[in-house]
Amino acid sequence: MLKKDIKVPNIGDFKDVEVIEVLVKKGQVVKKNDPLITIESDKSSVEIPAIEEGKIVSITLKVGDNVSEGDKILEIETNENLESENNDKSIKKETKEKIFIEKVSLEEKKVDHQNSIKNDISDSISASPKVRKFARELGVNINKIQGSEARGRITEDDIKLFVSTQSNRKIENEDKEKVQSEYSHSEFGEIEIKDIPRVKKISSKYLINSWTNIPHVTNHDEADITDLEEFRTSLIDIYTGEKKKITPLAFIVKALTTSLKKFPSFNSSIDEIEKGKITIKKYYHIGIAVDTPHGLMVPKIRNADNKNISLIGTELKKLSEECRNLKINKKELYGGSMTITSLGSIGGSFFTPIINYPEVAILGIGKSQKKQIFFEGKLVTRVMLPLSLSYDHRIIDGAEAARFNNDLKENLGKNFAYKLAV
Repeated sequence: MLKKDIKVPNIGDFKDVEVIEVLVKKGQVVKKNDPLITIESDKSSVEIPAIEEGKIVSITLKVGDNVSEGDKILEIETNENLESENNDKSIKKETKEKIFIEKVSLEEKKVDHQNSIKNDISDSISASPKVRKFARELGVNINKIQGSEARGRITEDDIKLFVSTQSNRKIENEDKEKVQSEYSHSEFGEIEIKDIPRVKKISSKYLINSWTNIPHVTNHDEADITDLEEFRTSLIDIYTGEKKKITPLAFIVKALTTSLKKFPSFNSSIDEIEKGKITIKKYYHIGIAVDTPHGLMVPKIRNADNKNISLIGTELKKLSEECRNLKINKKELYGGSMTITSLGSIGGSFFTPIINYPEVAILGIGKSQKKQIFFEGKLVTRVMLPLSLSYDHRIIDGAEAARFNNDLKENLGKNFAYKLAV
């Protein structure tokens, strides 16, 4: 028998990196290519495999140690015959190690106890070994998942969300024919290829999940906000004597909160809908879709029911600026009651907003317009606000949605503006 030291091979850019997992123990018999340890840099995790067969005599490294090329991992006891058989290949060992490690950095073995198949894992994917194992156990290709953490790092929640977006696992596991363009865009003129902003990449999977799994229905209506607008534009700052500049959105937030109290099913979440349960929230955190150069972000106005119009207006401005400057706390993007998405400052009337999962409804606001309508028996000019209410038809039926919209219109209408401001 012959004892040999197994050292950290050439691992490219991995220098002074942390050992995050020791995959073997003393006395264990390992075969060639069996994983020994897992190391992790800022970019990715890589398993270091055995390059010899034998029994482990001692292990030098432990979790938390930092290693570089040439550091001793462990000592093994090899079979002399095997050593003799491989002796004529020792000159090429270093070259073989480099080639093999380069391959490992691009692939991670996926071991299935039934048929031992391989699953490609890119070294650009950032995820801990625990998360990778979780993905393997679920039969999920981690390359297809967009991480939500810093530098695109993947978490178990990202994997769970990915799985939930698959409406039919049988279809998911089948090889699908990819439709290829029959031409290149450059054939017709000058083009430019750009990266999709990271915020849009992250939000895209949530949008796909929502649109694929939630049966959307949209109720279109109009609210008469003539009195509200007259009240809003007449507000005066008692300290400066100047007119207050409060956005109409602040009034809509307050009106929506009032309606949510009357219709609690709209203030629910469907995280456990597969178990036949929904979560009714007793708080009122209204999400506001903010248009930024980086993509759409949805921060929350917390406890909107306990805040007056002026404070809500101030928070709207603050949160919008933080989103545009990418200074928003990530936690502020979660835990909402219902979301408002407004196109009023841009234009347009009705549209079909996509529900912000796991919420069950979203309110779309168009640009208000002056219209001739019958009001109190007379044809008069009134300011009308387009409303587009999308809802999950599994939780909310059409009649309830219509009643909700009617209540919301009343909250935005005559004789209610002053109450909203309190």
